[in-house]
This record gives sequence, C-alpha cells and structure tokens, in this order.
Amino acid sequence: YDQIWLGSYMSGGVGFTQYATAAYTDNILDDYTYYGMDYIKDKFKVDWKNPGEKDKIKATQDNINDIATEVTLYGMEQYEQFPTALETHFGGSQRASVLAAAAGISTAIATGNSNAGLNGWYLSMLLHKEGWSRLGFYGYDLQDQCGSANTESFRADEGAVGELRGANYPNYAMNV
Repeated sequence: YDQIWLGSYMSGGVGFTQYATAAYTDNILDDYTYYGMDYIKDKFKVDWKNPGEKDKIKATQDNINDIATEVTLYGMEQYEQFPTALETHFGGSQRASVLAAAAGISTAIATGNSNAGLNGWYLSMLLHKEGWSRLGFYGYDLQDQCGSANTESFRADEGAVGELRGANYPNYAMNV
C-alpha cells in the first residue's frame, strides 16, 4: 500500500503511471504514435501496417536519435499548443511517459529491435528534461536518466534486452 500511495500521489505517478497512463491518455498517445508511424513511413519507407523483413531500418544510433527526437519534439509542441492536455497530464511524469512511449514504439517498429525502442524511450526522457527542465515530482528524474546506460549492458543486474526483462527488473519503480 505504501508504494502505491507514494507512487501515485506523492511522486506524481511514479510506477503507477506506467500502469495507468496508456488508458488515461489513449487518444493523445495514439496521436503521437501515429505521427511517428507516418514519419517512419515517409522518411524510411517502413510499411508499418504490413510489416515484412524489408520493412526495417538498421538500428543505428543515428536512426534512433532521428526518430525518437522527431516524435518527442512533436509531442512537446502539441502539449504547448494544447495547454489543457499539458495540465491534465499532471506532474510531468505522465507527459514524460506518453512522449517516451510514442518515441520508443516508433523506434522499435522502424528497426524491428526492442533494444532500439528502449534507447528511443530513454532519449525521449533526456530530451524532455532538456526542454522542460524536469520529468516530474521528486524522484521521477532518477530512473529515466540512469536507464540509458543499462540498455547497452548485458549484466543481469543492470540490463537485459526487452525480451528478457521480467516483472522484477531492477530499474522499475514499483513492482506490485
């Protein structure tokens, strides 16, 4: 109970946000993700509706930077254009999660690589922090800044590819 209270109320949704944000922000998350899908289709010719082996780009840092940055900046511009959404996604943690999810999804689909998607997620968090000075209340900044290094590590206590992560992965804020 303490983790839920701390995560949901005191910290602006740390942990709990990861469980509820997708349902709570459905249309906004969809908009940012579809923008990413349109971007990868227009720029890289990735047919995300009918994916095949040829519908992937190389999972290079340049491609990850390109896609995640484009999607994150689009989302940030939309939040600034529509302040009600900015205020509704309170504390910064929900905004950070929505932006990062759209960036990570777009990157993972374009590359067919879950680890590239994680790198897109963490890059989005860093871009969000650079642009708006913080990700959320209290400790939310920590977990999504320290995660970048973990996506390149294969030590069991520090990182694993997406397919090998489980409910007890050490960087998750709350495991209920």
